This record gives sequence, structure tokens and C-alpha cells, in this order.
Amino acid sequence: MDIPIIILLSIIGIIAGYLGGKAVVQRTSTTILDNAQREARQHLEKANADADTYKSEKIEEAKHKYQQLRAEVDKYKNEATKQINIHRKKLEEADAKFKQKENAIHQRNTALKAKEEEVLKLQETLAAQLAQFTEKQTELDKRRTELENKTSDLDKKMSDLDKKNIEIDKRSTDLEARIGKLQKDREQLDIDYLRQLEKVSGMTADDAKQQLIDSMKQKAETEALALVKDIIDDAKLKANKEAKKVIIQTIQRTAAEHTIENTVSVFPLESDDIKGQIIGREGRNIRALEAATGIEIIVDDTPEAIVISGFDPVRREIARLSLQRLVADGRIHPARIEEVVAKTRRQMEQQITEIGERTVIDLNIHGLHPDLIRAVGRMRFRSSYGQNLLQHSIETARLCATMAAELGLGTNNIKLAKRAGLLHDIGKVPDEETELSHALFGMKLAEKSKEHPAVCNAIGAHHDEIEMTYLISPIIQACDAISGARPGARREILEAYIKRINELETLAQSYSGVEKAYAIQAGRELRVIVESDQVTDQQSEELSFAIASKIQAEMQYPGQIKVTVIREKRAVNFAR
Repeated sequence: MDIPIIILLSIIGIIAGYLGGKAVVQRTSTTILDNAQREARQHLEKANADADTYKSEKIEEAKHKYQQLRAEVDKYKNEATKQINIHRKKLEEADAKFKQKENAIHQRNTALKAKEEEVLKLQETLAAQLAQFTEKQTELDKRRTELENKTSDLDKKMSDLDKKNIEIDKRSTDLEARIGKLQKDREQLDIDYLRQLEKVSGMTADDAKQQLIDSMKQKAETEALALVKDIIDDAKLKANKEAKKVIIQTIQRTAAEHTIENTVSVFPLESDDIKGQIIGREGRNIRALEAATGIEIIVDDTPEAIVISGFDPVRREIARLSLQRLVADGRIHPARIEEVVAKTRRQMEQQITEIGERTVIDLNIHGLHPDLIRAVGRMRFRSSYGQNLLQHSIETARLCATMAAELGLGTNNIKLAKRAGLLHDIGKVPDEETELSHALFGMKLAEKSKEHPAVCNAIGAHHDEIEMTYLISPIIQACDAISGARPGARREILEAYIKRINELETLAQSYSGVEKAYAIQAGRELRVIVESDQVTDQQSEELSFAIASKIQAEMQYPGQIKVTVIREKRAVNFAR
């Protein structure tokens, strides 16, 4: 019997035993049961052994299959995980894109809302404008109706006018016919009259006409020339009168004190015994004083007086004040001299500043730079042709203000003219040596101090060294000349002045082609007139440069000299 059958029978027996219950089991015989049990046990043991062997084999096969299945499951799991990760990344990217799109949609919605609000506002504005347009349209309709009514009235009037025009045309036609007839009659009469005149005069009509035209033309030209001459003379007379009137009124309204200073100051002494103390042992005191002040001290036989000589008025005043203090103190020796001179120099600087401040306050000039105030104070100790420079500048400032007021130039120009008049000669008191003329150097000082461009131009142009670009510039030039040319204002040795003028004119006339030469403006300008047929324009420029170079090399003169070469062609005829 095969093992599976035995196992099956045992199982069936067991099942039958369980199904039949205890009553069926008791009915079978004990022998059969025992035999069957014994055989069943044997077969069961054998079946158990075979079953264990089979079971172990199947278990091994099942384990092997399980491992294979597990490997395949792991493989599928890994692939699924990869796919899940890929899908997860795609989902994340999709979420990010969705969020971006959502943000963009949100922004678009916000923009749409703003545009909707703008559209609503525009709709409201358009509605308001539409209402206004409707009102205007209504008004226009009313006006159109009125115009149509007026047009109908005008049409009626035009029809009436047309009728009247027709009547006028008819009358005009009749009048033209009559006028034509009268003109023919008049022409015939003129022809007859001319024939009679030609017979009487013995001239043709064209000859008589030409003679009449010539006589009228000559008469008209003569009258025109006479009229032009009268107009020019009258204009010159009035211009001269007005200019003289302005200058005279300016001078009359300005009064200034006049001082004349030299290059020498006299220091008075109580007795001649003090001269010895001032000179000192072997002249050491006077040498120390001259070295400290830069001024020459002259001690001679003049009783009770010492002469202080020097071209710089500031240094001369410092020396005078230092001597006064030394004499009053009585202690005169080199160390004391240096101490007193240094102290006096400091006080002199303060005095210069105070003089400048008082001057600008007296002239009611505000906002002047401290450097310019100091330069104004220094002008107190400077003279030009014997005229005190500060007094000259104050006088020029007042003249400028008065002339600007007389000309009606306005408050601002009056203030600028006064300011420029005071500062026009600040270039004459430089702190350091310069090769520029005093006008150009003064202009640079004013520009450095940020003065008004009109003031700077007036300072630089008052001797015609640069072009005048402002209205006050010629006023400063004129008032400077008025202050300097006033009788008694300036002095110069007459012989030296005449000699310099003659030398200038002789030097210019020494060149070929020069017709005449005139030294004007107190020798500050030399005007040379050349013959136009001998000197060209290019040669005129070269001649001006040559004369200026020769004057600079051979002559001595104050300030500068302007050389102007004039070349012109004149055509002169006489009517007799």
C-alpha cells in the first residue's frame, strides 16, 4: 500500500472517528481497531517520516521560491520607489509651477482690479465729460438755431442787396460810358493843348518833361542834404548838451576833500639832542630802524626835524609812528627798535582794516570781502600823480552812483556802479609784485573775492584793456577820468610831462608811412594815423606792435601806454 493511500485512510479514519462519534467507534471491534491502529501507527510513523522528508524538501523549495520571489519583490519595490521618486519630483515641480501660475494669476487679478478701478474712474470722468458735452451740445443747438434764424434774415437782406446791386450796376454802366466819352474828349483837348505849347515854346513834350525832372531832382537833393546836415548837427548839439548836463550835475552833486601826498614825511623833534640818540653809537640805531622798516632815515642839519623818505606810504607811516613811540619812551636801542616796529606794524594792519571798514560803511556798501576791505584801507597810504588813492576812489564811487542815478539806470545798477567805482584801483595796492596792469590785477582780485561780474568787468575795462560788456563799465571809466582830470586833483612836473608827450609823438613819427601822431589821455594812449596808400592793414598791426615794443624799451613812464594805429581811406570833394 502506498504511503499516500495510508495517509489518506488514516485521515479518513480519523475523520470518520470524529464524525461518527463515540457510538460508532464502540460498535467496531476492538481487534480490528487495534490491528488497524497498529497498522495505522506503523503506517503513520512511516508516513510521518516520509512526510517530514517531503516537508523539508518542500520547505527548501518554498524557501528558494520565497527568496526568488523576495528578490523579485525587492527589485520591483526598488523600481517602484524610483518611479515614485520620479513621480514625486514631477509632482513637486508641478506644484511649484502651479504656485507660480497661481501667483501670476493673483498678480494679474490685482492688476485687473487696479485697471478695473481705473476704468471705473475713467467711466466716471467720461460720464462727467459726456454730461458737459451734452450741455455744450444743447447750447450749440440753441446757437445753431439762432444762427439759422440770423442766416435767414441775412438771406433776405442779401436778396435786397442783390436787387440794389443790379440797379447800381446799371447806373455804373451808364457812368462808365459817360466817363469814357469825357476821357476821349479830354485826350483830344490835351493833344490840341500840347501842340499849341510846342508851337509857342519850340520844345517837344519829352524835352520839357526831362528838363523839369532834372530841375526837381537837383532841388530835392540839395534840400535833402541840407536837411540831413541840420538833423546831424541838431543831434550832435543835443547829445553834447545832454552829456555835459549829466557830467555837470554829477560833479555838482559830489564834493570831496583833496589831499596831496609826497614820498617824504617830516618828523618833528623837541630838540636836536634827540638826533644823537636816534643815530646811536656808530649809527647802529638808525641802521636797525632802516632795516626794520625798509625806509631811509635822513638826519641832516635841518633844525628840530628828521626826514623819513620812502616810496611805500605804509612803511613810511610805520617808521613815523615807531619813531614817535621810541622818542616818547626814551629807550632807543636795536632790540627795542625791532620790538616797537613789530608792534606798530600789527597796529598798522588793524588801522588799515578799520579805515577800509569805515569807508565802506560811509559809502553804504555791504557784503565786501575782507581782503577787499583791507585793500581799500591800504589805498589811504597810496597816491597817484599826487592824488590820494582812497580819496580818489571814494570820489569816483560817489560820481559813479550819481551819474548812474542821473542816467536812470535803476537801484541795482546804481549800487554796482558805486561798488565798482570804489574798487576800480585796488590793483594799485598789491600785497606782492605782479606783471599785470593795475586794472587787470584788480579784476583778478575782485573775481577771486567772488564779486559781481559787472563789477569785475568795470574794474578790468576802465583803461580799455578788455572789452566793456556791462552798462556800468563806461560810467566807471568816465568818472575815473573826471576825478583825475579835475583841476588841482593831480600834479606832475610840467616839463617832464611835456617832454614825455613830445618823445611819444616823435618816436611814432619816426616810422615810415606815419602821417600824424597824438599823445592823449595824459600820455596814457598814443594814436598813430598812417597813410592808407603806403601802409596796409597787416602792416598796421605790425607797426602798432613795433611802436609799443620801442616805447617799452626806451622810455620811462607810469602805468601803461596804449598804442592805436588808425588807417582809413577818405574821399573828399567840394561843391562850388
